[in-house]
Amino acid sequence: MNLHEFQAKELVRQYGVPTPRGTTVETLAGVEAAAASLGGNRWVVKAQIHAGGRGKAGGVRVADSAAALEAAAASLLGQRLVTVQNAPNGQTVSRLLLEETLDIAREFYVSLVLDRERERIVVVASGSGGMEIEELARTRPEKILREVCDPLWGLQDFQCRSLGFALGLEGKALAAFGQILRRLYALFKDCDLSLLEVNPLAMTRSGDLVVLDCKINIDDNALYRHQTLAQQRDSTQEDEKEAAAHAAGLNYIALDGNIGCMVNGAGLAMATMDLIKLHGGMPANFLDVGGGATAQTVAAAFKIIQSDAHVKAVLVNIFGGIMRCDIIAEGLIQAVREVRVNVPVIVRLEGTHRELGRKMLAESGLSIVSASGLTDAAERAVAAAA
Repeated sequence: MNLHEFQAKELVRQYGVPTPRGTTVETLAGVEAAAASLGGNRWVVKAQIHAGGRGKAGGVRVADSAAALEAAAASLLGQRLVTVQNAPNGQTVSRLLLEETLDIAREFYVSLVLDRERERIVVVASGSGGMEIEELARTRPEKILREVCDPLWGLQDFQCRSLGFALGLEGKALAAFGQILRRLYALFKDCDLSLLEVNPLAMTRSGDLVVLDCKINIDDNALYRHQTLAQQRDSTQEDEKEAAAHAAGLNYIALDGNIGCMVNGAGLAMATMDLIKLHGGMPANFLDVGGGATAQTVAAAFKIIQSDAHVKAVLVNIFGGIMRCDIIAEGLIQAVREVRVNVPVIVRLEGTHRELGRKMLAESGLSIVSASGLTDAAERAVAAAA
């Protein structure tokens, strides 16, 4: 689950990490009052969407007057902002974050991520923060610093100092940097985050360190432990089909193809999409209905797949391990009848009672094509979609 920048900053402030003073607005009528509450005559206007690259896309602007502030807000609120991370459709800007401006001397990059190969939390830092961090990682990887945290001892002081020295910090700034890292590490652990990215961490002319931008991703599997955070989910920033799948307890990711995929198991879903590509097709989605799929979950999955106007065929690839194939076939038949699927449906069943399941599909009287194997299913789906 992603948080908006203003939500992420509120969370880091709870852990004693400094951020600029700011406030949010959702209407043009509230812009003037928001600016007055911050004071001054220069503000930063930031579109709140779940995508990076806002600065390059015009979603972060500096306003030097009240008129410029209103013009910036009017050009962003209610509009779809397209960035490199959400192209081609973009996301609607429903809220703006207004912040005070600071006198910045240097910018750094800091993030905490979960390294699944090491099974460790890793602190990543660079002396070149800002909008070009991805390009820096690609062209000059030696500029990206890392410290791996021991799962028992956590982030240690010597690791903070090592990163700080490498970034050229000393004195008060070095001490503040270490304190910020330790607090961010505590936040990462306490709230079950999968990503905490600060870009940039700014040093002001007076030597203070301040989080100028912050991105937080929370592990969905741990949200039951964080009900307050779970309530901050903004489903309007998600693909409508993905939001519906989340509500139905399905794992769904929208793609750009025209062959809908319904599979039980993430690994099998990936293999199914690979095979579709191998035979010249394009998957329209990743959809894992899970090992305990029922007629209700299958029906919900069909509804979500069929809501995509680009889908020209559906490939159902089910391995009956936990569930018997005849029970799965019964669920498929009920779902197709209930949803009234209007595109070809190709089904590959393997596992317990597969022959019975195939027989039930063949005798259903529905336009369901039973495939003899995965390759046959992929070929039939690609041909049907074409």
